Amino acid sequence: MTESMNGNGNGSGSFSFTARDVVAIGFRHQRVMVLCFLGVVLGVGLSALLLPSKYRAETKLLVKRERVDPVITPEQNAPMVFHDTVGEEEINSEVELIQSQDVLHKVVTTCGLDKKSFLSGLMHPGETPENRTDRAILRLRSDLQLEVIKKTNVISIAYESHKPHLAQQVLKTLDEAYLQKHLDVHHPTGQFAFFDQEAEQYKKDMMAAEAQLNQFAQQQGGVAPTTQRDLTLQKLADFNSVLETTRASIAETQKRIADLEGQSNSTPSRLTTQMKSGDNAQVLQNLKATLLTLEMKRTELLTKYQPTYPLVQEVDKQITDTRAALVKEETSPVREEVTDQNPTYAWVSSELAKAKADLSGFQARQTALQAIVNVYMAQARKLDEQGIMQGDLMRTAKANEANYMLYTKKKEEARIADALDRTRILNVSIAQNPTIPSLPTRSPWIFGLVACLLASAVSLGVVFALDYADQSFRTPSEVLSELRIPVLAAVPVHRNGHNVLHAGDNGNSIGVEVRYDVTDKSDSISREQR
Repeated sequence: MTESMNGNGNGSGSFSFTARDVVAIGFRHQRVMVLCFLGVVLGVGLSALLLPSKYRAETKLLVKRERVDPVITPEQNAPMVFHDTVGEEEINSEVELIQSQDVLHKVVTTCGLDKKSFLSGLMHPGETPENRTDRAILRLRSDLQLEVIKKTNVISIAYESHKPHLAQQVLKTLDEAYLQKHLDVHHPTGQFAFFDQEAEQYKKDMMAAEAQLNQFAQQQGGVAPTTQRDLTLQKLADFNSVLETTRASIAETQKRIADLEGQSNSTPSRLTTQMKSGDNAQVLQNLKATLLTLEMKRTELLTKYQPTYPLVQEVDKQITDTRAALVKEETSPVREEVTDQNPTYAWVSSELAKAKADLSGFQARQTALQAIVNVYMAQARKLDEQGIMQGDLMRTAKANEANYMLYTKKKEEARIADALDRTRILNVSIAQNPTIPSLPTRSPWIFGLVACLLASAVSLGVVFALDYADQSFRTPSEVLSELRIPVLAAVPVHRNGHNVLHAGDNGNSIGVEVRYDVTDKSDSISREQR
């Protein structure tokens, strides 16, 4: 231990341990240190001799992607999802399968890990076999050392046991149980039987549908109602076209008849061939004679009467009328016309009669064509219904046939998968089979090294604890550090004699007597104050 001093010779109070101080502590408690070291070494050695040796067996499983099974789906072409790499989730899933309850249960029951021992009977009296099995499963799960080797698809499994054959048997049974579990999980049983049953059922349905189809063809008297329907519809279309043409002809003829009738009404039946015009001389002569007579009579009356006399006025009126008639005759000469038969009217009459005859023929043809069209429509409707029925039967037969072929294919895939399962062609394989270990896991040299390290740590800890618990002063530095007073002298104390050191400082001094025992290296300090 080192001490820092100030200019007056007093300690500054800061101390630090050195290698010499540590060695001094060892020398002060060397007897205890030696005893602790030897005790720990002997204890570890006895433990190594008394405890039975453990043997470690190891197996390795390789997770790969060599087999890809088709997805179970009702579709004809099942999607094939293939990945070259194995994901971390898949490897962790396989690890969980290894540690599953039923796999460990099979290992425990097969290897007899749940057998009742003397110690377990004392610790758990009255324990049932089921409880022993569950306890053995928990113990096996904790004893198994599972590790996924980094940057690989390999799962390493290790197990330690006091019996080398048991360690190898446990891992071998674990591999078999895990492979069976992997097979049960990824490839459930019963697929072949299911697909075989479904294929047989659809085969029966297909044969029944084909029989119904043949019976329908015999009953309906035709094997292709859809073809007959198409031919009938073609003929129906032709007759409909002719019928529409006839209807158009009827409409055209009716329009022609109406036009001809209109022309017949507006066309005269006879035409004027000759026309002569001239005056009616006899009438003009008579009118002129009458006018002359009236004028003479008026003159005669004027000799006797006044112009206002009624008889004179009556004669004037007759004169006026006669003159008007004479003017009319002179302005309207007499015409003489000669007429003959009109040829246009005769042609219109002839065409009208012909059009009416054509109309009667067209109407008769329309009636006949309409009857034929109705027959073909009824026949086409019947054939269409038969075609629908036949189509339903054919679709049912095709659907049953497709299902039969589908499930036959699925049955073959399931058969191949079962064959691969029986030969253990899986995506998991045993990369390293467990072998019987010949060497124990604990080496004597390792036990010796552990014993030395543990003994050194324990002995040093005990020595430092004893030195820390000792309240006596052993060096002047400790006196200075604890009491904060200067040490004038320090004299070792012998077993058979004492040397006493007195210290004083002017009239005000404190004396310290230090005894040092050379034999046992133990220190004691007595203090006096003056």
